[in-house]
This record gives sequence, structure tokens and C-alpha cells, in this order.
Amino acid sequence: MTTIQTPDILPRILDYSARADPYPLYAELRRTPVALQEDGSYVISTYRELADILHNPHLSSDVRNLAHPMAAAEARTTPSFINVDPPEHDRLRRLAMRHFGPPHTPGLVSGMEPDLRAIVSGLIDDFEGKQRIDIVDDFAYPFPVTVICHLLGVPREDEPRFHVWVNAIIESIDYNPKTDPQEKLDNGVQATKDLRQYLGGLLEQRHGRPGDDLLTRLANDDGPEGRMTDAEIVSTANLLLIAGHETTVNLITNGMLTLLRHPEVLQRLRAEPDLVVPLVEELLRYEPPVHIIPWRAAYSDISVGDTVIPKGRQIMLMLASGSRDPDRFHDPDRFDPDRQDNQHLGFGSGIHLCFGGPMARLETQIALTELVRRLDGLSLVTDPPPYRPSPVLRGPIHLLVDQN
Repeated sequence: MTTIQTPDILPRILDYSARADPYPLYAELRRTPVALQEDGSYVISTYRELADILHNPHLSSDVRNLAHPMAAAEARTTPSFINVDPPEHDRLRRLAMRHFGPPHTPGLVSGMEPDLRAIVSGLIDDFEGKQRIDIVDDFAYPFPVTVICHLLGVPREDEPRFHVWVNAIIESIDYNPKTDPQEKLDNGVQATKDLRQYLGGLLEQRHGRPGDDLLTRLANDDGPEGRMTDAEIVSTANLLLIAGHETTVNLITNGMLTLLRHPEVLQRLRAEPDLVVPLVEELLRYEPPVHIIPWRAAYSDISVGDTVIPKGRQIMLMLASGSRDPDRFHDPDRFDPDRQDNQHLGFGSGIHLCFGGPMARLETQIALTELVRRLDGLSLVTDPPPYRPSPVLRGPIHLLVDQN
């Protein structure tokens, strides 16, 4: 049955002091699988309930279905497909997927493997002569940024411009009017406008011109469903640019941190490169890049377990908590790359299953394999490392290692 949870658990999770290790607090949270909060919202933290609601057709990703709309930067613009419901979601996702994966572009991800390996090799080559490396700044950030810029057709040299905007948008994702300064939201709103204006300018240059990048393909798509509008293309590009590197930065960095904390697994990976495939799946369960979906809406009453969530209520989904649920995973706080039946929530589930998951998997598999193969004797400078502010997209902001 639903109860009002001990009111300080969620604020403690969201507080920066818990960023290095929120998992004990998730365990407390799971004592009440569907927890009514004092503000009338609901928090879901257990695997079964999360899996159920992520496949529930009455769960809405459209902010307009909240009884009390949130102040969010994205709410003031044309939404991307991650923030709309079927049938509009399905149409936009299909149009984007025509140029990103099967069935129309089946070899895109696998065909990029040689380029991905070349980028990784070049970044690791630059470590030569350095005693101290920042895995984030020197590797885990520039790698996926270079990849997503290439895929979208965004000039790599423009990264310093959009990096500032992306940071402001990420910081505003979990904006709480009760505790955060208005400036945090305002910066996110302005950054969203600036980034979309920038992407719109790139899009204008692609109409009627040939090219293999995603912006050009979307601008000139004459498929059976017609083209996206320019506003929809910009929203899609905005989503893919941010999600296409921010989550992968965290996944690669969390992966290296986890391997350095588990040297026996690191040595296994060095000796058994094929181990990387199940290892990345376990990483997505154990230290995922996305911990929380900050809001979803009930656009009609939703039954979750023994609880009925009323129409219009805000629902927070604690994905990382669900992936550590002992009722679903044996010994969930142990990092085990040999784990069987690893149906984690690292990329979400249901209709909003991560669009770029196949690319993020391949990038991380290549990154971790090559780092472990080519670098020996790495040691952490600080453990735990400093973390990014966000409890939603959780990962170290720096990960300093010394080459011994």
C-alpha cells in the first residue's frame, strides 16, 4: 500500500552530499515501492513497479498532462520525441530512426567501428609522456562529442560554444523552485534557446543539399511519411546532441572508475577482451549514466502494484534504484560481469528505450577495452572523485589517474 515516505529520503538523495554513493539511500527508498511525497508527487523505486509503469500506456511524457506543470526549460519549446506520447512520439521516432538504424540504415552503428577505434587510439596516443590523466577531460568527453558531431553534422570546432549551453541545460533538468535559485532555470531556458537557434542555423544550410549527416538527411527526407518540420528536426537534433554525449561520458567514466575499484575484473578484461560485452551490460545496471527520470505524468489514473496514482500527478522514476533491487537481482551491490538475465534499466524501458543505446554500448565497449589494453599501472588520485552536480545524469566531473 502507498504510504507517505519518511520525508527526508528523497531530498537526501537529491542533495549533492549523496552523489558519490546514493545506493544506501535507494535501499531505504525501496521500503516503500510507490511513495507519495508531501507535495503530492509519487516516487517509484523498485524494479517490478518501474518495469510495469514504463510499459503502461497511461504514463505520459508530455508536460501538458501534469496537473501542475513543472518549470522546465524544455517545456517552453517544441518538444522532442522523448517528451511526447503516441502517436506523435511514434511518428517522430520512426522518422529519426530511418537515418540512424534498422531497418532503413542497418549498418550505421557497426559501420562506424573503425572510426571509433581510430578516435580512441588517437586520444590514448596523446597520453604519452603524461603522468597524470583526467579520464573525463582527456578521453571520456572528447570521444563521444567527436562521434555525435560527426553523426549529426555539427562542426567539431563549435564544441566550446555548445558545451556551455549543454551544461546549463543539464543543470536545469532537476530544477526545484523550492530550493534552487531562479537563475538556474533562467540559464537553462536561455541555453535551450541559444542551442536551438544554433542548430536551426545549421539546418538552414542543409535544405536541398546532399550529405550523409543526420541533419542533412532529415532536412531532405522524402520518405513515405513525409519530412519533419524544421522545428521538429531542431528538437530531435537538440536531444541527440545532448543525450548522444552526456550519457556516454558518464558511462565510460563510471566504467573506468568501477574497473579501477575492481582490479581483478580489470585484469580479466585485459586477458579476455570479449568480456567487455557483458561487462558493459553489468555496468549499465551497477553504475548507470542516468539515475532518475525526474518526471512523468499520469494522464489517467494508473494502478501500480496496490497503489492508484491519480490523473495529473507527477511521477519520479528511480531507475538506478530499480537496477539494484535485491528482489530482482541476486547480490545487487556486487559488480559481476558474469551476471545472467541482466535485464537492467540502464537505458530505460518501454517506448522510450534509449534511442542511442546501440551506439553508446559500442563506444563504451571500445573505450574500456582499449584503455585497459594500452594503459597499465593506473591508480586513482582521489576516491571518490568529484561528481557532477546533477543527480539525474550522474557521473564524475573529473577522474584523475596516475600512470605508474
